[in-house]
Amino acid sequence: MTELVFNVTQESDGGYVAVAVDHSIATQGDTWDELCYMVLDATRGYFYDSTPPDKIRLFLHVEQVLAVA
Repeated sequence: MTELVFNVTQESDGGYVAVAVDHSIATQGDTWDELCYMVLDATRGYFYDSTPPDKIRLFLHVEQVLAVA
């Protein structure tokens, strides 16, 4: 595997949650930097006995509601 993809959402309290696509890996962090650290740590733990991906891609999903009227 060359790339592992995480879908990231921002929680209402400002923290972040990351869930891997096609793997059972999920983690969270209070800041973006903490989330990145936690994603790397969770990925290393998940692949401790196998070959880890070459890179990790984080997709931040942002929802915004706009008033039209």
